[in-house]
Amino acid sequence: METIEVIDSAEAILDATRRLGFLPFFKNEIPGFSIAEHTPPQLWFSDSAEGPWEWKGPVARTGEVVYGKFFKGRAAFISREYFPVFANYRRRGYDFDALYDDGFAPFADKQIYDVLHERGSLLSKELKTLAGYGKGGQKGFDGRITRLQMQCYAVIADFEYMQDSFGKKYGWGVARYAVPEALFGEDFMQDAYREEPEHSMARVYAHLRELCGDASEKQIKKLLGD
Repeated sequence: METIEVIDSAEAILDATRRLGFLPFFKNEIPGFSIAEHTPPQLWFSDSAEGPWEWKGPVARTGEVVYGKFFKGRAAFISREYFPVFANYRRRGYDFDALYDDGFAPFADKQIYDVLHERGSLLSKELKTLAGYGKGGQKGFDGRITRLQMQCYAVIADFEYMQDSFGKKYGWGVARYAVPEALFGEDFMQDAYREEPEHSMARVYAHLRELCGDASEKQIKKLLGD
């Protein structure tokens, strides 16, 4: 396993992701390959210091990494260098409209994607309302937005918090979703699309095998959710 230093700041997450290319948030099938396993326990739920929950937004906002539920519906950071390769493999070389036109995406996913693509980015509660998942509306939003992240058509660009009268943040951060092209430009994926998706997949697997040392192919497949 490539060495992961102690993660005690947003900068440490950013540095590790840029260096490794992939960094899962939670403990997973590959021992030692997560933020959770390298962060001091006292930083997870501290009243006096920020921790991984608070660092996610600032790291994502840098534009140097991408954050979302990419690994079997679980959160991870991916470097900007590797994300187009990963996305080409997960998108199977399709942009979303072509994926839908060829019958590989349900209409319910298209409804969410179209709203998000039109607006560029939206808080989760805004996206739910505009896509028809507000009070009394459709059900199943969480599963569909997770699938769009797994396919790399949506990412989490930031987390936004409520503030009290003193300007202090409180509660859980609300996810701001975005399409990657809104963050990085419409031509962000063009070079990756020139590569066969199978080649992109092989590059991702080869990188993870090198990165994770003794991890088996079965462990890597389980990590990715393939």
